[in-house]
Amino acid sequence: MSGEKIYPASGRQRWIFLISMISFIGFVILAALVKRESLAALDLAIITTVQALEHPLLTDIAIGLSFIGSIGPVIVLSLIVIAVLYWILGHRKEILLLIVVVFGSSILNLLLKWVFQRARPDINRLIEITGYSYPSGHSMGAFSFYSVLAYLLWRHIDSRAGRGTMIAVSIAMILSIGLSRIYLGVHYPSDIVGGYLASCAWLGFMIRSYEKRMGKRADPDDVNEETA
Repeated sequence: MSGEKIYPASGRQRWIFLISMISFIGFVILAALVKRESLAALDLAIITTVQALEHPLLTDIAIGLSFIGSIGPVIVLSLIVIAVLYWILGHRKEILLLIVVVFGSSILNLLLKWVFQRARPDINRLIEITGYSYPSGHSMGAFSFYSVLAYLLWRHIDSRAGRGTMIAVSIAMILSIGLSRIYLGVHYPSDIVGGYLASCAWLGFMIRSYEKRMGKRADPDDVNEETA
């Protein structure tokens, strides 16, 4: 484990900003296509392909993944991470980033659902659920939580194998939770992609803001050099 400080990294922050903007633009474009129902045929084709794999074991796994990605378990996992960061690592500012990213993502999802008010698919639903469909709250929550967790833990893991495992697990959880929602028939694939894009834009914006604030406090001379 290492307790290295965050110092200004203008190149990295520019990349983070670029990724955030690309995700935002991608979300806007996708939202326009969803509004015009231009993706209906593609959505249906993907849903049909995924649900063709239906099996009792897969259904149980999908329900379990969907439960893990719901707000209750995400809150519990967030509290566990907060406890670890505070009591073991003593990183209070990282706790604030985690809270803002995860809970801010949930609020953003509610606002976006209210704006678009897309009805959920009604094709071989394996579970019953209410609420609007676009963007997927599960995909936004999974992307926000596992991505910010990987970001926070990255700096405290020294081994390449450990970092690689952490990234692989994070990606697997994000993708599998999103796929489970398609399998269960409660989301269109475009809902899932829209959730990923919205969360990526939000996460990038918050991480860039966090690094800039931490950099200014850690080494003002470097910040002055960066902005000169």
